[in-house]
Amino acid sequence: METIKIKDLDTGYKGKSKTHVITRGINASIDSGELTCLLGANGAGKSTLLHTLSGFLPKISGTIKIMDKEIADYSERSLAKVISVVLTEKCALRNMKVTEMVGLGRSPYTGFWGTLDNEDKKIVDDAIDCIGINELKDRMMHTLSDGEKQKVMIAKALAQETPVIFLDEPTAFLDYPSKVEMMQLLHRLSREKDKTIFMSTHDLELALQIADKVWMIDRDNGITIGTPEDLSLNGTLSRYFSRKGIVFDQNTGLYKIDNEYTRQMRLSGHGQKYSMVRKALQRNGIMAGRDMQSQEYIETGDLTTDRYVFHAADGGTCHASSIEQLLGIIKDYYKDI
Repeated sequence: METIKIKDLDTGYKGKSKTHVITRGINASIDSGELTCLLGANGAGKSTLLHTLSGFLPKISGTIKIMDKEIADYSERSLAKVISVVLTEKCALRNMKVTEMVGLGRSPYTGFWGTLDNEDKKIVDDAIDCIGINELKDRMMHTLSDGEKQKVMIAKALAQETPVIFLDEPTAFLDYPSKVEMMQLLHRLSREKDKTIFMSTHDLELALQIADKVWMIDRDNGITIGTPEDLSLNGTLSRYFSRKGIVFDQNTGLYKIDNEYTRQMRLSGHGQKYSMVRKALQRNGIMAGRDMQSQEYIETGDLTTDRYVFHAADGGTCHASSIEQLLGIIKDYYKDI
């Protein structure tokens, strides 16, 4: 279901004497039950767009309809029942328990004193359980890791019971396994809770693997929207990083390093060992594979053997027990010829 409808939207900042427009003429919609990722270079306007959609920044022109109602027509309190926002800033609060932090998500419903009744407490407990942080309930916020804090803030957004959740760089301070876990969590929430989840991110590789829709924002070309697969097929992703050293692999739908090669070498073998030797050689400027033509070649074997064999042009052989050792043999060989 379409929960957000944007028409002819310009975003930016209104100064005293001049209006600074960052993005122009956005026409798009965002659906429930989907994870949508906003991608773009630094300074392209991701945060400005996200803050405008959240109601934190006034739009320059155009319309933003959320649940068929113009965003400007919502009161602050009623908007808080429709949109919850998780910002990128690290939570620096001390002397507050996790349960208390998540309970703040109930503030649009609890009145001036913020007292939680039994129903509110059940919603808080359900949000904590859904995010899978029951073991953190009685912990103080300042004792948590960055990843744990982010999960708490998402539980708070969930306790707010809004159909729309906006997140600004939710994986910014996380290690790679935590980034993957966070993205998978958000994707799961969009499905299980039928939420409209829209997030900005610099984690391009993860977004292309996990997001249902991608918004590519670019100062020159505006915003291009589609599934990662459609954006791959129509060339949008190839153009996004059209610079030396980076290529887009249309077969995998992911980016990879474009190595410069000074020589080539034939490999024999198969499986994981073959792939890892090939990867190591390419990183060192040697294009390697079964179809390469060279006087020297390498036997990689398979996982049942613990040796790599380098065959020199003169018929001599050298054995290595690791890829590191094999690379040393190859460097010494080419240094001597």
